[in-house]
Amino acid sequence: MYRNWKTLQPYFLAMPQALILLMFLVFPIIMIFVVSFWQFNGYAMTPAFSLDNYVNVFTSKVSLSTYLNTFKYVVLVWTVCLAIAFPVAYFLAFCIESESLQVLLFLLCTIPFWTSNIIRMISWIPLLGREGLINQMLLNLHLIQQPVEWFLYSDFAIVLGMVHLYNFFMIAPIFNSMMRIDRMLITAAQDMGASGFGVLKEIILPLSAPGIAIGSIFVVTLVMGEYITVRLMGGGQSASIGKLISTQIGSLQYPLAAANAVILLLITLVLVTGILRVVDIRKEL
Repeated sequence: MYRNWKTLQPYFLAMPQALILLMFLVFPIIMIFVVSFWQFNGYAMTPAFSLDNYVNVFTSKVSLSTYLNTFKYVVLVWTVCLAIAFPVAYFLAFCIESESLQVLLFLLCTIPFWTSNIIRMISWIPLLGREGLINQMLLNLHLIQQPVEWFLYSDFAIVLGMVHLYNFFMIAPIFNSMMRIDRMLITAAQDMGASGFGVLKEIILPLSAPGIAIGSIFVVTLVMGEYITVRLMGGGQSASIGKLISTQIGSLQYPLAAANAVILLLITLVLVTGILRVVDIRKEL
């Protein structure tokens, strides 16, 4: 009896977490998948097994262009985040010798997360608007003759807002990977005559790859489902899949929104799987 209890004890310990996972993650996803096959006649949903919603998604030019627009945001935001995060993480890990100063500077990177996303987005409007500080400064310096329109309510503003929101999700894992690098490897490479670029290329970059992969997963998954930033910074002139789903829910088109949600989930899983196949992140977890 005692042996049986020792065997079953780990399962009983894991049961509460498993039940929570099933109730709040697995079950809602299953329900979304089921609803995606239902029919909507304009004012009510009808339980059914119909592929009309998926056909609508793949045949609608609006849906296809929205998916392409979302992929564009993913590529641009990921590229800019990586271009900013890698030098910042490198500076914190290798250029700052004091551990307390490292912690302080790293905490400074978290300051934007002390406020809500909406407040952070709204804070850009006084800077980027037609009457904003940047346009007024450029006008006063006579660098432009009239306010620049694309600073706000444009793809530029959307990408800027997303980078502002999610850049830390790239900095943190890359910094963590760089802190794990054995400094003796760098010293040995330098003793062997390796240049600074050679050390970066052959040691730091490969050993930072798991952190880059983890940061990429965070950024890709967050941008794929983003809609608040697209709504506020795009001024209703740009679209993303998240915003499209939000609009469909607002117009009570739940089956069509569910179909888009399922497709978005599958695409995101494919992207994440592709990243995991390129880089092994198990050592970082």
